[in-house]
This record gives sequence, structure tokens and C-alpha cells, in this order.
Amino acid sequence: SAKKLPSVPESLRKKRTSVRVRLAARAKALPTIRKRQVARRKLIFKRAEKYAKEYQQAEKDLISKHREARKANNYYVPDEPRLAFVIRIRGINGVAPKVRKVLQLLRLRQIHNGVFVRLNKASMNLLRIAEPFIAWGYPNLKTVKELIYKRGHGKINGSRIALTDNKLVQKTLGRRGLICMEDLIHEIFTVGDNFKWANNYLWPFKLSSPLGGFRKITNHYVEGGDCGNREDAINTLVRRMN
Repeated sequence: SAKKLPSVPESLRKKRTSVRVRLAARAKALPTIRKRQVARRKLIFKRAEKYAKEYQQAEKDLISKHREARKANNYYVPDEPRLAFVIRIRGINGVAPKVRKVLQLLRLRQIHNGVFVRLNKASMNLLRIAEPFIAWGYPNLKTVKELIYKRGHGKINGSRIALTDNKLVQKTLGRRGLICMEDLIHEIFTVGDNFKWANNYLWPFKLSSPLGGFRKITNHYVEGGDCGNREDAINTLVRRMN
């Protein structure tokens, strides 16, 4: 007599068993995962609160130092800025090889790309070489936050991924102690110990053409143009391009 075939194929039976085992394991681990997520959320909230107080205190200290200096009929000179935001404002026509190399080192390969740069002697020399092709200045906290939250993309496995979740930051920068967007913003704005890793993780910002256009990109900012160092006025330009 012919051998009776099973009502359910062997492969399908095995598949159903493995799915059942997987679902059971997930259900067992769910309380632990949820507990971990709640703890992580609390930690992120505490860190954000701490950073907000820190920024507020720094602002108050600056105001009080200015007032004390004015009382003593003197001037208060703040520390040299340590962070710059650099935007490429000219295209590829007529770029000298040395300038092209500097723009590559700064990761400014396209027009209207923007990057954060730690200011030191070496980076200042690079900015001086590329000055006719870039606009740069000293960003404030509002600018840093708006750029990262609105146009922030991370380099994850060599791909440009929009930063829509804290987990994306933790996945790459968790071993550096950065687990959320606020950590990333704080590290960039304060130019912390892990600035190099945080900045390298951020993909160069792709900005829009400025609202109302540029004045004259071939002239320096102090001559009524757009290129070169514009100090705090970079914040206004970023608002127009963001």
C-alpha cells in the first residue's frame, strides 16, 4: 500500500515550531526590554535637563562678567571661540588644486555644504587658504540645535541616514558616552573630548540657497560681499539657508 503523506509538510511544521519558540522568547524578554527602555528614557531626560541648566548658567556668568567690568569702568573680553560653522558658497569653476584639496579636507565637496570645525592653528590656516570659497563664523546654541535637529544626518555603515531616533546616535557613538541627540548637540557646541568622533559621525549639512540670495560671493564679507569670516553674523545666514 502507498505510504500515507503527512497532513502538514515537514518544512512547514519546523517553520511553525521555530516561530512559536521565537515569539515565546520575545514575550519572556519583553518586560526586561521595557524596563531598560524606561531607564534609558529617564537618563536622556536627566541629561537634557542638566545641559539646559549648564547653558543657562554660562549665559548668566557671561552677563555678570560684562556688568562687573562695566562697573569697574573696564571691558570684559570673552574667550576666543573654539567652534566654527563653515559653508561652501562657490562651485567648482576656477578652483586651484591646493584650495580644492583644502575643501576636500573640510568635507565641503558641494556648493552650500556646511560643516562644524574645531578652531585651532591648523584649522585656521586651512580656512585662510579656502577663504574665497567659504563663508564661516561662530554659531550659537540655537543654530547648532536647529541644524542638527532639522538637517542632521549620521554616517551609519557608510550610508547617510536621517537622525530621527536617539537609538541611531547610541548605535554608533554609544561607546563614546553619547546616547541621544542632546548629547550630540552638547558635544559639538562645547567642543568636548569626543568632538572629533561626534563631528565625523555627522554627514556634511546640505543647505538650501539663502533666502534673498547672496550679495557678492567674490568679495569678502567686510567689503560688502559674502566670503570669509563673518563671526556672529553666520547665525543669520544659517537661518536663511536652513
